[in-house]
Amino acid sequence: MKKNIVFFEAVGGSDKGADGHRKDTMPMVNALKAKGWNAEVVQLTDEALRDSTKREEIYKKVRDTADGYVSRVNPGNLKEEKLYFDVLRKLCADGLVGMPHPDAMIGYGAKDALTKLADTPLVPSDTYAYYDPAEAKRIGVTFSDKHDFKKTFPKTLAKGERVLKQNRGSTGEGIWRVRLESSSDYNKVESLPLDTKIICTEAKDNHTEERKLGEFMDFCEHYLVGDNGMLVDMTFLPRIKEGEIRILMLYKTPVYVVHKKPAEGGDAFSATLFSGAKYRYDEPKDWQTLVDWFLGQLPQIKSKLGNYDLPLIWTADFILDTDEKGADRYILGEINCSCVGFTSPEEFMAKIAVMVGDNIVEIVSEKKA
Repeated sequence: MKKNIVFFEAVGGSDKGADGHRKDTMPMVNALKAKGWNAEVVQLTDEALRDSTKREEIYKKVRDTADGYVSRVNPGNLKEEKLYFDVLRKLCADGLVGMPHPDAMIGYGAKDALTKLADTPLVPSDTYAYYDPAEAKRIGVTFSDKHDFKKTFPKTLAKGERVLKQNRGSTGEGIWRVRLESSSDYNKVESLPLDTKIICTEAKDNHTEERKLGEFMDFCEHYLVGDNGMLVDMTFLPRIKEGEIRILMLYKTPVYVVHKKPAEGGDAFSATLFSGAKYRYDEPKDWQTLVDWFLGQLPQIKSKLGNYDLPLIWTADFILDTDEKGADRYILGEINCSCVGFTSPEEFMAKIAVMVGDNIVEIVSEKKA
């Protein structure tokens, strides 16, 4: 075993500090070095990835010198993400430990992960993923009416308030709360007419628009276009007003829980800092019931999302709901694993970096034994 780990980063981007690195990268590098391992950062550019000679040089260098890699490339920082993932797949095929495997990043991080978990206690059964037919074919989904946005969404909205989530974007962009003008209008027809007046609120900044259903669906079609185009349609959970609960995970271990309470007033439901939500950082023991229940779900999460190893650093977001007996239950709203940061709160960063180093050594040592 070489005892060397490569951290992949993209050059540039708003996630970089004055030294050109993500603020949480070098603490992880230093934590590994403190354990007697070597760690280095390989920074990528789109130009290098497009150049087949340079791309091959990067691949061979990492293949020949490292036991594994940690991907710290923020989605959107590389336009050539497909070429980047191709390099990662080759490295994994050569026996390097991928943290995470690129297909795990896709499987866990894509919004349609929710539909794959819709027959578990984690996600409501009436959760749908919509695709453009060409994109469905590209990713191996058999296209049917349930994947057809314009056929199915008027039916789901007829039954109750919904949330639409685009697959791309961040900080709430392209996540819409959609409702009828009056709650008494639900469950009156099987499918709503296209001229139905609807109220739409975007999580990006909690702004609200009054639109007609057909016009709004025409607007949303741009979320379906291109590679990874997708919309997920879920029931709206009004208890989001009480806050979203995010569990930060290091592999199999919960590190802390973030309680994200949306801004007060109107149709506000976004749990992002940008939209005015208030964050509180708690110990896992403060949410013991949720944490224990979630850890018990990990085996089926893993099996239903491709059976890849759990990501090294990832999060699971939950919203409170109420079951048929009036008791609290938690609904999974999203998983993030492509490049989860742990720079906030700052006083946690050094401790978490050491824990990440411990996890890397344990994972790689086990895989290479």
